[in-house]
Amino acid sequence: MSVAKVIELTSSSEKSIEDAVQQGVKRADDTINDIEGVWVQDVKGIVKGGKVVEWRTNLKVTFVLKE
Repeated sequence: MSVAKVIELTSSSEKSIEDAVQQGVKRADDTINDIEGVWVQDVKGIVKGGKVVEWRTNLKVTFVLKE
């Protein structure tokens, strides 16, 4: 039997939503083993001068706990 844990992260990127997600998963992977999936719970665009200058994502990352 395996047991999974879910953690919540916030990540950001000036490039794109996809890059914000990738950066969050990449950072989580530095300290967490066996990441199984990611759920993009929320996306927010930061606007300055009428342009989106940054994307922020709230992520739920799922990983399997070691037995």
